[in-house]
Amino acid sequence: MPTDARPTTDARPTTGTCPATDAPGLPTDAPGLPAARGPLSAAVLASLRHPAPTHLAPVLAEVPADPWGEDVQLTLYVCYELHYRGFAGVDPAWEWSPPLLALRGRLERAFLDALRREVGEPPPLAEVLAGLLVEPPDGDGPSHHLLTAGTRQQAREYLAHRSLYHLKEADPQMWAVPRLPNPAKAALVAVQYDEYGAGRPERAHAELFAAMMADFGLDPSYGAYLDAVPAPALAVVNTMSLFGLHRALRAALVGQFAAVEITSPPGAARLAEAFERLGATPRGTLFYREHVLADAVHEQLVRHTVIDPLLTLADCPGPEIAFGALAYLHAEDRFADHLMAAWRPDPDPAPGHDPDPASGYGHGFESGSLRAPLPEFDPGPATTGSPVPEGADR
Repeated sequence: MPTDARPTTDARPTTGTCPATDAPGLPTDAPGLPAARGPLSAAVLASLRHPAPTHLAPVLAEVPADPWGEDVQLTLYVCYELHYRGFAGVDPAWEWSPPLLALRGRLERAFLDALRREVGEPPPLAEVLAGLLVEPPDGDGPSHHLLTAGTRQQAREYLAHRSLYHLKEADPQMWAVPRLPNPAKAALVAVQYDEYGAGRPERAHAELFAAMMADFGLDPSYGAYLDAVPAPALAVVNTMSLFGLHRALRAALVGQFAAVEITSPPGAARLAEAFERLGATPRGTLFYREHVLADAVHEQLVRHTVIDPLLTLADCPGPEIAFGALAYLHAEDRFADHLMAAWRPDPDPAPGHDPDPASGYGHGFESGSLRAPLPEFDPGPATTGSPVPEGADR
């Protein structure tokens, strides 16, 4: 389904009232439900259009074999999103529906098993952290490509992919706060304070990303490109939500956060330069310029004031922190491979090759690295709030 043509039953409400229950709530900008990508997501989405029941249809007992596939990853994303902003018109009671949680648990176990199997036994944490600090001299991932040969259309695709993460940036890691001991908890909150704008809402990283999307003619609304974003990008966000929602995986979430903060400054510098080359205004590069400095500082804070205190605990979580970092990077590598395969396609694809086995579910369009086209979007003067001057004080 094109991202600019949602069903009328999923129209975004102007108040916080849930049409399914008439329950009052806070004003919401929750997106509409996405189109299905297979029988599992179709059954879940159909159920979410009704009040939360005490049981689910038998079809939901069938879990697809591929934990990385479109059907599983979309279903997981939808289940997780019920704990973030939810979806317009969906009964809030679904968030804690026991049968839906049971289904989510089965999908999570399959996904987590795949992550552990493919990552393998992690090296010692010190070795993992040291490896994160090393930039490969022959890097050829998305940020390198966008800097040297990328097009404006590919930059727009990249931002649409990343919007599902960066428009909720820092939210998954907030679940770790009540699950960590001091002083690690205090240190994590200090980092998160920066992520949310250091007391200035317009400086929150999610707001800077929304302004960047608008600068590239993209819809900065939360969840606007869910139908367009394929499984590899969903899996990156799902990895964070999986770690964040389970107390048993809190150390893995710390590892994931460390991997983000340690590895992002060089890539952010390349992307800022690439986007400037591709015609971005200052607000179209500020998000990444902010991360060059901010994440360099955050990297030190996470390593020395969050991780180091955890390593003094009797049940030292070092191996699980290392797993969390490597699992996140594994998901990121799969996403990068997807982008580069789309941007540098095989000149001789195998006859009959179908890059999307779920093509019968809701789109029927393949545009570069996305599942749907990216129409130009006019944000208007008030869509992303007040403009933030480049170089403004934090």
